[in-house]
Amino acid sequence: MKELIKIDFIERRISIIRGQKVMLDRDLADLYGVSTARLNEQIKRNKSRFPDDFMFQLNRAEFKNLMSQFATSSARHGGYRKLPYAFTEHGAVAAAFVLNSPVAVTASIQIVRVFNRLRQLVNTHKDLALALAKLEKIEHQVTGHDEQIQSLFDTIREILTQPEDPPKQIGFRVPDETGQG
Repeated sequence: MKELIKIDFIERRISIIRGQKVMLDRDLADLYGVSTARLNEQIKRNKSRFPDDFMFQLNRAEFKNLMSQFATSSARHGGYRKLPYAFTEHGAVAAAFVLNSPVAVTASIQIVRVFNRLRQLVNTHKDLALALAKLEKIEHQVTGHDEQIQSLFDTIREILTQPEDPPKQIGFRVPDETGQG
């Protein structure tokens, strides 16, 4: 049996369509070691296992956008002849079960690991985004006090740069030798 499928190989085949992380039927079939036609045939035979939140078919606009992003070949050169299906993480696992092959089961485990890794990365980025938002809020609060702080510094500088008045004597003056005092 082949080595386990590398995670980065799977990651490159995950796209975001309709706000969901999905894999296209062609890529899923490739990972599961079957033809796209065989995968789609099994999906049609087991349609009840694939609700809308597991799998959906791309519309023409989504497909066109996808083709432009990934330079997908035309139907004449072995590309898609029909609008492809997109499988969510759960749909990818369900597809492995309907194919029922050792390669599909092994690959589906790796796919689940990749989806989990992506979820962790998203959560990490969310945590970073929240921390950044807090920093920006603090920065905004400090920025709001800039004028006051600057005014305080200006006053301190003014005090430090004012010429010192000679000390005033309290009491009487002692006459000097000339008798003036």
